[in-house]
Amino acid sequence: MASAAMNFVRSLSDAEPRPYWLDDPGRPKAQPALVGDEQCDLLVVGGGYSGLWTALLAKERDPDRDVVLVEGEEVGWAASGRNGGFCAASLTHGLGNGLSRWPDELKELERLGHANLDEIQDTLTRYAVDCDFERTGEIDIATEPHQVEELREAAADIERLGLGGHEFLDRDALRAEVDSPTFLAGLWNRDGVAMLHPAKLAWGLKRACLDLGVRIYEHTRAGRPVTSGGGATVRTPYGRVRARRVALGTNAFPSPVRRVRPYVVPVYDHALMTEPLTEEQLAAIGWKRRQGLSDYANHFHYFRITADRRILWGGYDIVYRFGGGVRAEYDYHPDTYRTLAEHFFRCFPQLEGVRFSHAWGGAIDTCSRFSAFFGTAHSGRVAYALGYTGLGVGATRFGANVMLDLLDGRQTERTRLEMVRTKPLPFPPEPLRWAGIGITQWSMTRADQRGGRRNLWLKAMDKAGLGFDS
Repeated sequence: MASAAMNFVRSLSDAEPRPYWLDDPGRPKAQPALVGDEQCDLLVVGGGYSGLWTALLAKERDPDRDVVLVEGEEVGWAASGRNGGFCAASLTHGLGNGLSRWPDELKELERLGHANLDEIQDTLTRYAVDCDFERTGEIDIATEPHQVEELREAAADIERLGLGGHEFLDRDALRAEVDSPTFLAGLWNRDGVAMLHPAKLAWGLKRACLDLGVRIYEHTRAGRPVTSGGGATVRTPYGRVRARRVALGTNAFPSPVRRVRPYVVPVYDHALMTEPLTEEQLAAIGWKRRQGLSDYANHFHYFRITADRRILWGGYDIVYRFGGGVRAEYDYHPDTYRTLAEHFFRCFPQLEGVRFSHAWGGAIDTCSRFSAFFGTAHSGRVAYALGYTGLGVGATRFGANVMLDLLDGRQTERTRLEMVRTKPLPFPPEPLRWAGIGITQWSMTRADQRGGRRNLWLKAMDKAGLGFDS
């Protein structure tokens, strides 16, 4: 037993403590910082997906609109360059979450989500963004007997709603797709998820924005908007920007709109990347159709194959620090990497001897309803979209359109949605926040160990609308 434990720990000995996606010789050079004063029609704060999509769509809607984007570090350096590369059609963090919160408009949300994913694919083609986009779908996997029934119920809900595009896989059918002794059943969302290289997506959107005339300033931190007249002024370290409208894509970092800060907490997710697999190693596990995979536990793993035949293996632990700070030292968490490595070889014992090349982490902007919320401030001159909870690769484009609708004062099919018009419950202040998240994490672990049975705490959270189910 000790020898086996040391084997999986040795697999981490050469792992670089940085995101695999950003460790790329093709990483573009940063744009210069803003020095002096700027004026524009729209200022976008944040150079992740949320900000990049907002800037791009603003120029597509009105090519004459003058757009400036400022980013405190470099475009794509935070969540947009660290995630697993699962680009989902879902706007609600999965069908179950959407069904529990917005059952009357779920079919509309699913329609809009799939249209959004189609438009992402069209945009990547139009601007020649090479980010290894593959619309392979994703399989939710049961690894415990009670999860098999949960997947059957989910498949029945999909059929009842007439949504289609999903296939239930029994144990043999699933293991014919990807072979693991831990797999018992699966639900394959065939067309609603694409795999991609997340950093290359951010870099490609950056180039497209520049080509359309967006002025991008990196290493330029933005202060709080101060409104006067018909616009807002945002100070930066070496200057300021005067804009008619401001869109905030700040993700897990403290929002410049202070009143929305209680709605979001930063939690840390971590991932490993293997070395490239040989043809023999790939043949041992199958996985020829390269679907994204995630297991169906509360503390779940997500995993996928990259274009260069590596396996990304992430998830399980979600780490919250007292006070909710976002700090670089939180990105690296060896205890989680040990756990992830152990679980990887339990899932794929055929890959014994494979080593990990990279180990990293980053902050996720989590809200209590697990899907984005939206709003305006400063008399409608500032808009924000927050709370994507780890499923923002695709949904941030939808959120960008919502922010632009709100800033333009337009009533659209998006702004009429209950999901867009309402907000989640805020998190309590410390120390109640830290204690509540800790109790919830413990309860979710217990539920995974007890056949999915949720204790009184989780049931109370469900009833309150907090719904900690993933």
